[in-house]
Amino acid sequence: MANNPKFNEPIVTHIFTADPSAHVFDGKLYIYPSHDLEHDEPSNDNGDQYKMEDYHVLSLDDIGGECVDHGEVLHLRDIPWASKQLWAPDAAHKNDTYYLFFPARDHEGIFRIGVATSKKPEGPFKPEENYIPGSFSIDPAVFVDEDESAYMYFGGLWGGQLEKWQTGDFRPDGEGPDPSEPALGPIVAELNDDMLSFKGEPKEISIVDENGNPLLAGDEDRRYFEGPWLHKYNDLYYLSYSTGTTHKIVYATSENPYGPFEYKGTILTPVSGWTTHHSIVQYKDKWYLFYHDCSLSGGVDHKRSVKYTELNYDQDGRIQTINPYGDK
Repeated sequence: MANNPKFNEPIVTHIFTADPSAHVFDGKLYIYPSHDLEHDEPSNDNGDQYKMEDYHVLSLDDIGGECVDHGEVLHLRDIPWASKQLWAPDAAHKNDTYYLFFPARDHEGIFRIGVATSKKPEGPFKPEENYIPGSFSIDPAVFVDEDESAYMYFGGLWGGQLEKWQTGDFRPDGEGPDPSEPALGPIVAELNDDMLSFKGEPKEISIVDENGNPLLAGDEDRRYFEGPWLHKYNDLYYLSYSTGTTHKIVYATSENPYGPFEYKGTILTPVSGWTTHHSIVQYKDKWYLFYHDCSLSGGVDHKRSVKYTELNYDQDGRIQTINPYGDK
């Protein structure tokens, strides 16, 4: 791992990219990131510094190869229901169609999740007229299982508004639970076969400790904050996510895509910058972690860069912790 000069280095340097969702389509690695833009505005807990307004698609013909930028594939101006902030997206393939899922604020300032389609993995993508009915918050991650069932995992605290939806409706003054109460979990919803709507009501996922007790809101080293990702290894579902305030990527496992998921450990130690966001993908016979940091911008939080490195499991299926700055 340490001998490959491409590991833990920005995959592109001509633009700033973040929140990478990596997939293998037609034998090639495709990465669907958000696109950080230059601006000079203050940062805050609401995420106003993240002004992203378009998406690019990146691809790699092989690990260690040169990364290709396929250009702008979707812009805010083309999405009728959206007003601003095209944050972390994801993609999926089904029905001979490629689907790009993305969050954005609607015209009332509420985050919703939209979808756009293409016949090619590199786009361009055509957005649907409206967001997915019943969708809310941010960070969609779509997992298509072996039986072609598709599940969307989503939700993020603070700027992602997840805590404002605890009653089932948007409450602008909604706050998270007390530190001694169970933490809010990510949301899961099965998608209909058309991949454009939810099959049932979105449900909250429970993340528990080794004794089956829900992680508490004050357990910031382990509790969910944002950036969910689901992958499968040896018939076990792995839910990984960002802890937000403690800046780690951690994971939990379950035999059921709806959970409950049992917390297992840390995947990625903190990177430079406040946010951390990732994806995990198998390519050929190895697994890889895609993530971002702010090293290219000198630590400017709203100008991040996508990187990747190899990910390994031990004989019990536990993911070995990665220190991105100690593997060189």
